[in-house]
Amino acid sequence: MPRFAANLTLMFTEVPFLDRFAEAAAAGFEAVEFLFPYDHPPEAIGERLTAHGLTQALFNLPPGDWAAGERGLAALPERFEELKGGVETALGYARATGVKRLHMMAGMADRNDPEARDSYRRAVAWTAERLSTEGLDLVLEPINARNMPGYFLNDFGYAADVIRDLGLPNLKLQFDLYHCQILHGDVTMRLRALMPMVGHVQTASVPERHEPGSGEMNDAFLFAELDRLGYDGFIGCEYNPRAGTREGLGWFAPYKGART
Repeated sequence: MPRFAANLTLMFTEVPFLDRFAEAAAAGFEAVEFLFPYDHPPEAIGERLTAHGLTQALFNLPPGDWAAGERGLAALPERFEELKGGVETALGYARATGVKRLHMMAGMADRNDPEARDSYRRAVAWTAERLSTEGLDLVLEPINARNMPGYFLNDFGYAADVIRDLGLPNLKLQFDLYHCQILHGDVTMRLRALMPMVGHVQTASVPERHEPGSGEMNDAFLFAELDRLGYDGFIGCEYNPRAGTREGLGWFAPYKGART
């Protein structure tokens, strides 16, 4: 039975961020993820996790100036030193939360630009090797151009090629079912082909990014397929609730408490 992590950036936004941990636990989630923790002290987040018996499944490395439209630094050659500093910041939060994997955003750059490609590979290799010293995985997530036009990493095949070429044991693919369906379709076959390198999975309905089961994909079939393929990690619920988080959790009822 799959295990789910509530994404606290998008879910339970009816309450302030640090109160969302209690809401997720009360709703039956055993894990959480979010985009960025950096507006709050690492100790405060670690305390919420412990208090509510939650596992931290994932969060992102610093993305640059998010408010100004930056979406990562890896493909930006002039920002490499800043990226390295961001990794050290994230590691402080990793230690406080016990998270086992971090996602690095690629940045807004043209994938046909050889300097951007070289910068990306250098950043990925350096970061994966740095995280390996802390026992952590680095995950890479392709993101569709409808949600994030101009994003460098917008192809599952390219991401898989980078992971294979670098051959680093802690470098994995973040497989978002929503992004895969929009980018390529044929989600089940891609899951089957890429599962050996998958380090984290996320979900949302297509096309509107709401609750699983409310769009064009057979989400329950995909969750069962993940079980069949032996995926034992968390599935991050990175969706926008249609009309209140708790009101939309009917899809979650069959899975709640499955591992407890």
